[in-house]
Amino acid sequence: MPMTAYEVLRPDRNLSCVVFASPHSGRDYAGSFLRRTVLDEHAIRSSEDAFVDLLFDCAPRYGASFIRAGAPRAFLDLNRAPEELDPAVIEGVARQGHNPRVASGLGVIPRVVANGRAIYRGKLSQSEAELRIERYWRPYHAKLQELLTQAHHRHGQAVLIDCHSMPHEAMDGVVRGGMRRPDVVLGDRFGAAAGGEVVDRVEAAFAAAGFIVTRNSPFAGAYITQAYGRPSRGQHAVQVEIDRALYMNERLIRPNGNFEAVQTALQQVVAEVAQIGQGQIPLAAE
Repeated sequence: MPMTAYEVLRPDRNLSCVVFASPHSGRDYAGSFLRRTVLDEHAIRSSEDAFVDLLFDCAPRYGASFIRAGAPRAFLDLNRAPEELDPAVIEGVARQGHNPRVASGLGVIPRVVANGRAIYRGKLSQSEAELRIERYWRPYHAKLQELLTQAHHRHGQAVLIDCHSMPHEAMDGVVRGGMRRPDVVLGDRFGAAAGGEVVDRVEAAFAAAGFIVTRNSPFAGAYITQAYGRPSRGQHAVQVEIDRALYMNERLIRPNGNFEAVQTALQQVVAEVAQIGQGQIPLAAE
């Protein structure tokens, strides 16, 4: 199994109410897991948000905490509820109401990676699925909530920036006519997960750094945004999806020649977003 559920990078001084997180960039592919999958070591990485943690790990420089997953997404998906168990890949799980994520093979224990490629030849035992959830899902989410609670206690509010990447072709069905192709999609569940002032600040930070930004289409936010976005309680959650083609070769899963430029631009974004709420009264609940 992977060595650790998560790693937290903390600032020397907690100056920010913002917590950055990367739940899908884990790349600790344990030998025991690789022996279970029918995929090779390259294909198994196709659903990973590769290098996203390296793009945002500057957060502590600007007074914000950063948490990143250790376990890879193909092993356990931290952006799913622990109840989203797939009976097609886990023995003894009863079929429940239709869940499109589970039906597509993308439950908390994924059945497939990108392009619908099966991870396993057969099924996993229910005890193995529960062990993964206990060792990796619950510790990650407990720590994430702890960081948000600490931020709220110190600053009167907390903002979660949940960092992801998207395949370049994800925007093919969204771009129409003379519309400029977005580089970044911000998801706030159409206003349910974050106050408008927060999302405006995040969007303005990306735009000022030269990124083309859109909101909620095609990604409005999944489990994490829904579970942690409580703007009426002063806890906001915004999902960030960045076009992988900007900074990596998607086929080879390697940084491309633009990686450092994108990394530098995102440092500007992180520095600006980390200042949300600093020197101000807490943001109004919406």
